[in-house]
Amino acid sequence: MTAKQPFNQPVDDVATYMTEVGRQAKAAAAVLAGADTKTKNHALSCIKQALMEQKQAVLDANAIDVKAGQDNDLEASLLDRLVLNETRFDGMIASLDDVIALPDPVGEISHMTYRPSGIQLGKMRVPLGVVGMIYESRPNVTIEAASLAIKSGNAIILRGGSEAYHSNQAIAACIHAGLSMAGLPQDVVQVLATTDRSAVDSLITMKEAVDVIIPRGGKGLIERVSRGATVPVIKHLDGNCHTYIDQDANHTMAIQVATNAKTSRYGTCNTMETLLVHEALAEQLLPAITQAMMDADSAMQFRLCPVSQGILGQSDAYQLATEDDWYTEYLAPILAIKVVGSLDDAISHINHYGSHHTDVIITENYTTANTFIRRVDSSSVMVNASSRFADGFEYGLGAEIGISTDKIHARGPVGLHGLTSEKWVVFGHGEVR
Repeated sequence: MTAKQPFNQPVDDVATYMTEVGRQAKAAAAVLAGADTKTKNHALSCIKQALMEQKQAVLDANAIDVKAGQDNDLEASLLDRLVLNETRFDGMIASLDDVIALPDPVGEISHMTYRPSGIQLGKMRVPLGVVGMIYESRPNVTIEAASLAIKSGNAIILRGGSEAYHSNQAIAACIHAGLSMAGLPQDVVQVLATTDRSAVDSLITMKEAVDVIIPRGGKGLIERVSRGATVPVIKHLDGNCHTYIDQDANHTMAIQVATNAKTSRYGTCNTMETLLVHEALAEQLLPAITQAMMDADSAMQFRLCPVSQGILGQSDAYQLATEDDWYTEYLAPILAIKVVGSLDDAISHINHYGSHHTDVIITENYTTANTFIRRVDSSSVMVNASSRFADGFEYGLGAEIGISTDKIHARGPVGLHGLTSEKWVVFGHGEVR
């Protein structure tokens, strides 16, 4: 049995299948590592062409998944991520153009210096090798991850969620067609042809074939991968993002930014889940902010500290917050609100309860802003901007393969550079030691 088994046929022996997938990925990675930028960009252009030609087939496959998700009462946030509409399909096409336009990091040499011995040394960017990625719901991630892997010289093994199975296989067919047109091995990108959960267990322990694992999905998935993996993992557990409105905030800006950070979209890891407001502004701003959010979405609910409840009063939309609320990534029209007495209190709350993803301060005070960005221990820290900007596309990465809250070489949105490492290169003139 080969890894290219038709997706509509069951995989009888998952262990054997995964071994073959790993072997093919390793071989393909060796070929891709030698490809120049022109070849890799040509492959991405061919994939784009194949996607455009097969647009209706991809959308039809997605419709099958969406209907199954509706029939199976798939969680609303996951169902939203699953849908491929015209806008999101166009976004996939645009992301390929963006990645093509990005500088190729592979082969870059930096930090060149001479040593007293006479040798010259520097650091060269090189591919990681074989990337294994496990993700839920979003079929556009398939094309984003594949394009970043190709451009950075990595082979990739993709295991999407069962809820997006048909969508992912249709996209995979386009990717394989494009790779073949460009003269590169189809095994550079492999989308697993099985939804068997044991395939994940195999993928995260294939040390001989896989160099890094990237899980992208809910907290349960990422915890499972982190516990079971014997391969290095680039991960974030959840997106419990905060916005702190300082006593020196512009009031109009604070209302606009906070409302956007919460209500523009709920099912993303960069959505605000807790709002912190300085006590000096709470009585004035909290009624305006909550009203703006309810105007944006009448379903909004709020989990309030005692002080904010005292300001806002009683309503069906208001509940007293519990300790668990401060830790929660709702992914829903629910927001926790706390009034704090100082900048120190806000920073302490964020560092204690947050997930180290993205946290924001709204202030006109330069000193306060600098203190916040120095002391908040998160992968993205923002001043006077919505947390929704924590995104690979918005950061100019073209696309992202995920967001890392780990303190490793890749932190925050992971693009091309995050999929490479560095090796030392030494140039000599016959020097001996």
